[in-house]
Amino acid sequence: MGYDCVVCVKQVPDTANITGDAMKEDGTVNRAALPTVFNPEDLHALEAALDIRERFGGTVTVITMGPPAACEILRDCLFRGADRAVLVTDRRAAASDTLATSYILSQAVRHLEKFDFVFCGRQAIDGDTAQVGPQLAEKLGLPQITYFEQLIDLDARSARIRRNVGNGWEILETRLPVLITVLDTANEPRPPAARRIMRYKRAQAPVELSKAVADELPDAADAQREEETTRRVKALRAADLAIEQWDLDDIKADLQWCGLNGSPTKVYRIQSIVLTKEGHTEIPATKDGVRRMIHELIVDHTLG
Repeated sequence: MGYDCVVCVKQVPDTANITGDAMKEDGTVNRAALPTVFNPEDLHALEAALDIRERFGGTVTVITMGPPAACEILRDCLFRGADRAVLVTDRRAAASDTLATSYILSQAVRHLEKFDFVFCGRQAIDGDTAQVGPQLAEKLGLPQITYFEQLIDLDARSARIRRNVGNGWEILETRLPVLITVLDTANEPRPPAARRIMRYKRAQAPVELSKAVADELPDAADAQREEETTRRVKALRAADLAIEQWDLDDIKADLQWCGLNGSPTKVYRIQSIVLTKEGHTEIPATKDGVRRMIHELIVDHTLG
């Protein structure tokens, strides 16, 4: 018996390289102006799913919601061992907050029909909200275990899991299916495998093929481009190299819960704050010295 695992992954802006162009006038993040990376804790979620497949059998499907460029992390997942990759992309999903994102992902997971585990990273480094995983569990009607660190035991109907609660651990038992959010202390993500890189480096989604055809045939008629794109998509599917692509209609999403329409929260401002101080203050290693330091911190509103 095997277990079908779904892993929700995200391509995120590299928050170590924020610039003044990071935000649009309407309060949404200008992702095109930022370099992107694989969300770190999502790699640990992927590793947790791959570990279950290796120990108990089954499948690992990765899903990401984003623009065509997000195919880069889907290929990375294939390189590391994922069996199936799905891109959910639709302009109508742009500017989705966590509420809209979790709704769209819930529709995508339902579209798969069969799953035993849904894994997410604890949180994404662009928003740091840790909301999408729990919201996704609620919308799917699944039990959830957050802060996953170790799978203790697993049988056909239930799993025992250790979660980190900050100053200790809990061992929880849950029925399947279940949604789990994974910490970066849970495991060590495996590197991409050379053989899988050679096999899946040509894996692409239809939207990527369409752009490639448009670049190669700039003077061709639309019908000719569409025919060539269809031919290439069929060739990739025959070679098992096609990244599946779904839009909001494919997953039967209600548009009032997607994009800006379904996003009650808005980004007000992004700030990059650098704390600097000239010179230094020596604090005598005495009770009086510590007392004066605390008083100074309170006066400066650093404490209190």
